[in-house]
Amino acid sequence: MKLSVSWRASAAAAVATATLLTSGSIAGAASKADIEAAAAPDLPVANVKAHLTQLQSIATANGGNRAHGRPGYKASIDYVKAKLDAAGYTTTIQQFTSSSRTGYNLIADWPGGDTNQVVMAGSHLDSVSSGPGINDNGSGSAAVLETALAVSRAGYQPTKHLRFAWWGAEELGLVGSRYYVNNLSSANRAKISGYLNFDMIGSPNAGYFVYDDDPAIEKTFKDYYAGLGIATEIETEGDGRSDHAPFKSAGVPVGGLFSGASRTKTAAQATKWGGTSGQSFDRCYHSSCDTTSNINDTALNRNSDAVAHAVWELSE
Repeated sequence: MKLSVSWRASAAAAVATATLLTSGSIAGAASKADIEAAAAPDLPVANVKAHLTQLQSIATANGGNRAHGRPGYKASIDYVKAKLDAAGYTTTIQQFTSSSRTGYNLIADWPGGDTNQVVMAGSHLDSVSSGPGINDNGSGSAAVLETALAVSRAGYQPTKHLRFAWWGAEELGLVGSRYYVNNLSSANRAKISGYLNFDMIGSPNAGYFVYDDDPAIEKTFKDYYAGLGIATEIETEGDGRSDHAPFKSAGVPVGGLFSGASRTKTAAQATKWGGTSGQSFDRCYHSSCDTTSNINDTALNRNSDAVAHAVWELSE
């Protein structure tokens, strides 16, 4: 859902203006053109939705789901990996076993940057067995994928090293991400300067929730949404229930976004964000109706752009 004036440029200009006002000086300040050039590109929501369409087709062709240990999950991994390989990433498949089934994590490293300072962005790629999992969590997976592809298209060379991840078996209890963290050496864990998690970012009756775990990462997201004139709330519904939890337990700074699951949207939230009060944020949560029809395009667009903004901002 692209606007005639990109949300990203507006947000970047607003954040820059706030910085200038705080400093009380414009001496040496970058021009508006420089600010926009340095900002992350606006992610075309059509690209993000195209990934969701592919994940839906994969589920439809594989028993209606993309769950751990099922053919639909492996096909999802293969789809994402092929896109990343073609874009110049170094990809690694990490294999593990859970519930007597083989699971897979996909890790993608962008060449360059200081490997002693790693910024990671990730999402779980598996669905529950009862549905295709397009909001949960095709939405986060597609946004992270399109951000990674945008890095490649831009030829972005950040100061820090960028790593992207798609986790398996999250729906069984964060199995894939915990396996990854537990198999890192203490030295390699210490090199991760931040992990960003994106789980359900296109809920049909969407809210705008930001993790409050790490103050610097939280501020990055909140400032971005403030630039769009969107008030956010602290994420509490999924606290500790997604793939950031193993990283946080290991002492890695974490943050992320969420648009709501089974909790009910209040009247105050409906006034602030639109949508319908008295209904859950996602009535198809963990259900067969979590299809491509279960996505709020506006929320998906804003949140996908926020993913890219944070990746650029935190890796400079």
